Amino acid sequence: MQEDPELRAITDKILKATEELYGFVPVTNKVLSVRPDLFVPSANFSKSILENENGAIQGKYKYLLAVSAAAALGGEHCLRVQIDHAIKAGATEDEVLETIMIGSFMSMTRSQSYALRAFADAYDIKY
Repeated sequence: MQEDPELRAITDKILKATEELYGFVPVTNKVLSVRPDLFVPSANFSKSILENENGAIQGKYKYLLAVSAAAALGGEHCLRVQIDHAIKAGATEDEVLETIMIGSFMSMTRSQSYALRAFADAYDIKY
């Protein structure tokens, strides 16, 4: 596949800005950046969600939501990155911990929901 030079330049600019802002480039960005045609839309979408200053959810709350989702999904690397972002955006230790616990709880209740339904079905328990 032939690479679009304009998309390559945009990709390189995004990677450089990411490294300057966060001190590193996430592995997912590094790997996906080999395909600028896929990377640029993905990076733009991410930016529009997490860095949109005109959105209804502001600052640290976006990152706390990301922490909660990463905790629920077991996203180890995303969790570390989003915790760092939340802290830099002003989240307190207690806010980060409670956010992790909310995500963990939601993950637990999801697995309980499936498991307890299977249990009830196996033992003819009506629900």
